[in-house]
Amino acid sequence: MNSHIQESSRNRQLTVDELRESVGSGEIDTVIVAITDALGRLQGKRCGARSFLEDVLDHGAEGCNYLLAVDVEMQTVDGYAMSSWETGYGDMVMLPDVSTLRRVPWLEGTAIVQCDVLWTDRTPVAASPRQILKAQIERLEKLGYRAHVGTELEFLMFDDSYNQAWQKNYTGLAPSTQYNVDYSLLATARLEPVIRSIRNNMEAAGLVVESSKGECNLGQQEITFRFDEALAACDKHTFYKNGAKEIADQHGKSITFMSKFNEREGNSCHIHFSLTDLDGNPVLAGDGEHGFSPLMERFVAGQLAALRELAYFLAPNINSYKRFVEGSFAPTAIAWGLDNRSCALRVVGHGRGLRTENRVGGGDVNPYLAVAAMIAAVIHGIENDLQLPAITKGNAYESDADRLPTTLRDARDLLAESSIARKAFGDDVVDHYVHAANVELTAYDSAITDWERVRGFERL
Repeated sequence: MNSHIQESSRNRQLTVDELRESVGSGEIDTVIVAITDALGRLQGKRCGARSFLEDVLDHGAEGCNYLLAVDVEMQTVDGYAMSSWETGYGDMVMLPDVSTLRRVPWLEGTAIVQCDVLWTDRTPVAASPRQILKAQIERLEKLGYRAHVGTELEFLMFDDSYNQAWQKNYTGLAPSTQYNVDYSLLATARLEPVIRSIRNNMEAAGLVVESSKGECNLGQQEITFRFDEALAACDKHTFYKNGAKEIADQHGKSITFMSKFNEREGNSCHIHFSLTDLDGNPVLAGDGEHGFSPLMERFVAGQLAALRELAYFLAPNINSYKRFVEGSFAPTAIAWGLDNRSCALRVVGHGRGLRTENRVGGGDVNPYLAVAAMIAAVIHGIENDLQLPAITKGNAYESDADRLPTTLRDARDLLAESSIARKAFGDDVVDHYVHAANVELTAYDSAITDWERVRGFERL
């Protein structure tokens, strides 16, 4: 661990008073002001630390409203209600949430704060992922419950740097392991210079690392963190995902979180999900069948009932649907089971630790949107007193359960027609993300792939 990490690890997360002291001493000179965009990426600006304290902390920083209405290439796109030439591409406000203030240990003299996204009149930007999640948290808390989440995010690591990977057009890259290293301690030791750096830097920034382990695909790793209240867990997820890429880059490596990089195992993002009452008391365990409370039955039933309609929020890209292969440990059946990894919802734990593991999301998931959809589904289950479907005890891949949508086009159509989504999020939010799916589909439909060239160049 370098000295900079050692210094920052003493204080973990920052208070505003600690930031003022660190700025005064010259220890911190830069504060990153960040939002999460519709694609789950951190975006924002670097502020001089003194200007942040004097100007931005209380009033926020401005950014163009196209930040929530661009494609992956950062190109402005027609058709969004919130952002266009007709409305002048005006500003929105990035208002710091000081509960997210922390050092960025791998960047010298730097802190970061994550922000709510507001219009200039201080009303929330409804389509902002963080505001979408906050709205669902508020709905749930009005019913007397609080959501707790832990995300398990996988990635592939390559020995090529990001610059080298770009120059190679992301082909012929050298994975950091040469065979299946699932749970292997020998092979993953070779990756420890990078993985340990990620773990320790995240600890120094105030995240609690549970573990890291090898996975099945070549170069595949998973690092997990302690569960937290839903908003904090998603804030930490996006901080970690961005930071892991930056740290790997500093080591001359590259990592990808895309759902399906090749024909081997994809990158998942399993989301563990539980509820307490507002005083922190567990509410899911009970005296019913399987040790469930009546609320737990509605909790599971709601998630299953809404999963097809809300699948877009767990699988938001063309590539997301390449993961859904039977027998691949990625789900295809909308089923639940006790510690059954063939199901979309795996129920694990007992007593206070009883929870669901949603196995649908890939590494490309936007955690705010995914968790917001899961909360909306639970509210649907509670408000409609949904009955728990039968448990799947065998292989869900061979069951007669309903299936997840298999393409982004199908998921888009389901979202567009979803009464559950429109009641939970409002028409403006649903229409915004239906259009985002349209943008992705239009780009894909117009692309000529290597697969087409290989099949058609000579032989067709």
